[in-house]
Amino acid sequence: MTNRLGAALLVSAFVVATCGLIYELLAGTLASYLLGDSVTQFSIVIGTYLFAMGIGSWCSRYVRDNELAVFVRVEILIAAIGGASAAVLFLLFDRVADFRIPLYGLVLVIGALVGLEIPLLMRILKDRLEFGDLVSKVLTFDYVGALAASLLFPLLLVPHLGLMRTGFLFGLANVGIAIVLILMLPDKRRLRTELAAAILVALALAAGFIGSERLQRAAEVAAYGEPILYAASTPYQRVVLTKRGADLRLYLNGNLQFSSRDEYRYHEALVHPVMSRSNSPRDVLVLGGGDGLAVREILKYPSIRSVTLVDLDPEMTTLFTHSEMLASLNNHAFRSPKVHVINADAFRWLRANTRRFDAVLVDFPDPTNFSVGKLYTVSFYKELTRALAPGAVISVQSTSPLVAPRAYWTVAATLEAAGLITRGYHVYVPSFGEWGFVLASNRPIGPAGPLPAGLRFLTPQTDRLAFVFPPDMARRAVPVNRLDNQALVREFEAEWSVYEG
Repeated sequence: MTNRLGAALLVSAFVVATCGLIYELLAGTLASYLLGDSVTQFSIVIGTYLFAMGIGSWCSRYVRDNELAVFVRVEILIAAIGGASAAVLFLLFDRVADFRIPLYGLVLVIGALVGLEIPLLMRILKDRLEFGDLVSKVLTFDYVGALAASLLFPLLLVPHLGLMRTGFLFGLANVGIAIVLILMLPDKRRLRTELAAAILVALALAAGFIGSERLQRAAEVAAYGEPILYAASTPYQRVVLTKRGADLRLYLNGNLQFSSRDEYRYHEALVHPVMSRSNSPRDVLVLGGGDGLAVREILKYPSIRSVTLVDLDPEMTTLFTHSEMLASLNNHAFRSPKVHVINADAFRWLRANTRRFDAVLVDFPDPTNFSVGKLYTVSFYKELTRALAPGAVISVQSTSPLVAPRAYWTVAATLEAAGLITRGYHVYVPSFGEWGFVLASNRPIGPAGPLPAGLRFLTPQTDRLAFVFPPDMARRAVPVNRLDNQALVREFEAEWSVYEG
């Protein structure tokens, strides 16, 4: 075995570890995106993957000869299966009865193949290196590869390539190692079939990498069942706009955010109960709401001096500022000189904020994962209380009190644990069903004041009725959502999973 081939095999340990962990991270991220509850999904994926690696390592004992040829074949298989895994899972999501079967099946297969590789590699190198040197070098390359994958995946790959392209790229890395090893062998003619297979896999993965946006759209067309007008992956989320007839819909990570046919019901209910209970509000804070639709409603009050909107994703606020079709929905709210957009993490921004506001609207996505769930915790609401001017009122979108009553009342209980007085209310929005909000303040919350003219849904009568809860939505005993328990995410997932079947 030449020095060059030995070096190539050690480099392959780095590639094996990097690619293997990337495939594991892809499966865990996809599972959390599509199934929710990121802690559960990552725990199951990691456990399944490690178990499968153990099976693969155990099976390596049955490879008696031609270890290098077997190693090359396994590398090609991993490249084909792992490289295409993200695309396959996206395309299967709405086409199979139980998505968990192909998800965990792929994790098992990839994990077993990766587990088979390292023992084979060590056996191939055993005649060249002393045992101690062999183990230390192989494991060093293996662990360094794992570190590279864990850093690259969240910081560079997902934000800039997305999940599908990342899978195809690392599949190409796997198959590239196989091709290099074959070409370095003195008797490479014995592996002509493997070389041909590797080249075909490389071509297929390259085509997938180039066409991944089309594959993503094909998966989304099947999932949404509506013509897709716009789709893009930002560093923070997948943004999809669909349009059928006059109905324009926004989805973030597959979750509906609004339908243009009835969004006015949601946004009038979010904004006007809090604004009409604030005394001539001048300075208003909006957390989330990057579509500008809540800001549109706030600007209907002549007392407004400034509106500060804090939204994590600059691509969202840019899209709803410069796209004429979308800006017309929010009545060009982001172009108003009264509106100041800040793209930042709301939790960090609040900790650094020193301003006080007369009214606050909290319009975050539903707490489907722990990264969003932290924005519904006691810690977050305590930071929020520091931003309240005397007599200020907060409005928080709080999911459906009919579908998820425990999750809904957990939001109210958490606001109260932060020292606030609350009043819950709900309205019917056809796209969402019965939807809930919570008002909160440092003082008792009274009746609504005058409403702006021209509202399409909210009236003094509908405002009063919104605060009446029938028995199936009535308050119940629930936990407080804290950073160290994230009870709300678990309640939300449990209740919505039953509703969605």
